[in-house]
Amino acid sequence: MTKRTWAAALGAALALASTTRPADAFCGFYVSGADAKLFNNATLVVLMRDGTRTVLSMQNNYEGPPDDFAMVVPVPVVLQEENVKTLPREIFTKVDQMAAPRLVEYWEQDPCEGGRRAKGEGAPGLAAPQSAAREARSDSAYQVKIEAQFTVGEYEIVILSAQDSSGLDRWLRDNKYKIPDAAEPVLRPYVESGMKFFVAKVNAEKVKFEERDGKRMAALSPLRFHYDSDTFSLPVRLGLLNSNGTQDLLIHILAPNKRYEVANYPNVTIPTNLDVADGAKESFGPFYAALFDKTLELNPKAVVTEYAWAAQTCDPCPGPTLTQADMMTLGADVPPDAATDDGTWVPRVVFGAIEGEPTAQRQLGSLYSPLNTCFQRARESDPKLTAKVSFTVQTDDKGDVTSVSLSGAKLPASMESCTKGAFQAARFAGVPKRKLTVPVEFSTFRPGGVKPYTLTRLHARYGKDTLGEDLVFREASAIVGGREVRSDGKLENGASPAPINNFQARYAIRHPWTGPITCKDPQRGVWGGPPQGVKADTGIKAALDLAFAPRGKTDLAGLLRQDVPELKLKATSVPGPSGGTEKQSDDADEPRKSSDTKATPTSGCACSLDGGSSTELGWLAAFGAVAAALGRRVNRRR
Repeated sequence: MTKRTWAAALGAALALASTTRPADAFCGFYVSGADAKLFNNATLVVLMRDGTRTVLSMQNNYEGPPDDFAMVVPVPVVLQEENVKTLPREIFTKVDQMAAPRLVEYWEQDPCEGGRRAKGEGAPGLAAPQSAAREARSDSAYQVKIEAQFTVGEYEIVILSAQDSSGLDRWLRDNKYKIPDAAEPVLRPYVESGMKFFVAKVNAEKVKFEERDGKRMAALSPLRFHYDSDTFSLPVRLGLLNSNGTQDLLIHILAPNKRYEVANYPNVTIPTNLDVADGAKESFGPFYAALFDKTLELNPKAVVTEYAWAAQTCDPCPGPTLTQADMMTLGADVPPDAATDDGTWVPRVVFGAIEGEPTAQRQLGSLYSPLNTCFQRARESDPKLTAKVSFTVQTDDKGDVTSVSLSGAKLPASMESCTKGAFQAARFAGVPKRKLTVPVEFSTFRPGGVKPYTLTRLHARYGKDTLGEDLVFREASAIVGGREVRSDGKLENGASPAPINNFQARYAIRHPWTGPITCKDPQRGVWGGPPQGVKADTGIKAALDLAFAPRGKTDLAGLLRQDVPELKLKATSVPGPSGGTEKQSDDADEPRKSSDTKATPTSGCACSLDGGSSTELGWLAAFGAVAAALGRRVNRRR
C-alpha cells in the first residue's frame, strides 16, 4: 500500500466512551485532554475534485462538556497553514438541502382545460486553554515527529509523522489524549503506508454552544483543506473503533461535469418518482429512512446514489441553489494541480472583518489596489504564493496610520515591506487613536466564473461488520431519473443513461380531479398546482437529519401508492377517483381512465432540464423512450 493509495479526509468519527445514542462517523476519531465522554452526532462531507486536486470540507458537532478535545485524521501529505481554513456553517446546510430527497405535491388539473395547460402553461407555485503546540512534543523514543503546527480559528493544529504505530499510540496517550484502546491496530496500516496525522485540538473557550433537543451542543467551525493525490478516496476505518451502533455517512462530491460512485463497494440508485399517500407529508423523514433501509436490506453493503445534478440548478428546488460564491467557498478558489491548470488564475485580495469598527471596514476598499499590486509583484518570483495574514495598525487623532505590524503567514521580504508601506500611507477617517486588526487573505481566482460542476450525493449506512475498507471513488456515466416526465403514460421510477446528469430522489403526493367533467374529450393525468379556491402549501419538502429519523415504525407499504418491484414492495392502497382509496391494481401508477377520458403522457408542471425550457422535456422523454427500446437501462446495482 502506498501513500497515494489514500486521499485525505477531515473530521471526527467516534465517541471515546459508550453512549446511549450511536455516533455518526467517517474518517477519524476524537481524543480528549480530559476524561470526558464526547461523541459526534452529525457529520457532513463535501469533496471538490478537479484532476488530482481534492478540496475536502467537513462539518460536525459534538455533545459533551466544554473541555479541550482534539480530532485525529490520516492525511496523505504534510499540510501547511495555507492549506487549511474554516468555513461558514451555512454553506453545509445549503448543500445538504439542495441534494436531499424531496417531496412534491400535485393536483390533477381540470381535464377540460388540460390541453391548454399541456401546451406550455406552467403550474402555479411549483418553481423552482493549553495550546496544542505547547502540549505536543516529538520524542525519538516514540518515533514521532512534529512536521508542522499552526492555529486556524478555534483549532490548534499539529501535523505528525510516525515510523511506528505503537509509538504514535503511546505519544498520544503520554500527551494526555485519551484515545480508544483498540486504536493501534487501525493506525498501523496508515503509518505503514506513510500517511501523516492531522491532530486538530479545539480550545473549548472559543467554541459556540447551541441548544438542540434540550441538549447543549458545541457548534465547531467547519474545516477545509486541499491536497493532491492520484487516487480519490476517503478513509473511514478509524471511525469504526468502538462503534456502538449503525452510522450514517453523507458524501457530496463536486466535480466538473462528472458524477462519481464508489469503486470498491456495490452501487445502487434509490428508487425514485414514487407516488405516496397524504400521510407522507407529515412523516417524510421516517418514510424516506424506511425506503432507504429497505434498499440496503436488499443490497447489503451498497452505497446509495441519491442525487446527481448540475450544482447551480435544480428542479424542483427545496432551497436556494449554489452560487458562484458558494463554489469558491467549497474550493473553486484553490488553483488546480499543474496537470489541469489552464493558466487563467489571477491574484486577489480579500479583507476579513475588523471587529467593532464598521467605519474602518468601509474604508478598506482604498487599500485593495496597492495591496494587490504588492501581491502580483511577489507572485512573479513565486507563482503559487498565497497567504493569510493580519495587519495591526495604530491610528492617530486624525485617523492616519502611525505604526504597522504583521502576524500570520510569513510573506516574502519585498511583499512585507510593500504591504506595510501601503497601510502606512492609509488614513481611516473618523477612526482616531484606534488599534485595528485587519485580516487579509492573498489568494487567487478564475476570472469569468467557475467551471460547471456536477453535485453527486452518496449515502452509506454501516457498522463495524459491514465496512472494512476505506471508500474509493471513480467517475461514473451520467444518469437521469426523478423528473416529471412520462413515457407511455408512466413515470420513470429509476435511473437511466443520459447525456447529462439529472437524477434526484423525488416523491409525489397527487390529488386526482374531483370536480365536474363537462367536455367531450377530457384529458386526464395533467398535474400542477392546486385548483382555484383550494389553499395549500406547495413548497418542496426536503428530508433532512436522516441519521436521526425514527426507524422501524413506518408502514412503508401503507404510504406507497404504487408497487416497487425492485424492493419487493406492494402498495396496500391507491387513490380512488374521488380521492378515497381502493385496492392496488397492476396499472396503479398510470393516470386513471374512464370510458369518456383519455390519458396524456404530458405533464402540466413547468419542469425542465437544468431550469431550461419545456422543449427540453420533449427531448428527455424521447431519449428515455429510445433508451428503453434499446434496452440500455442502467443497472441499479453494480
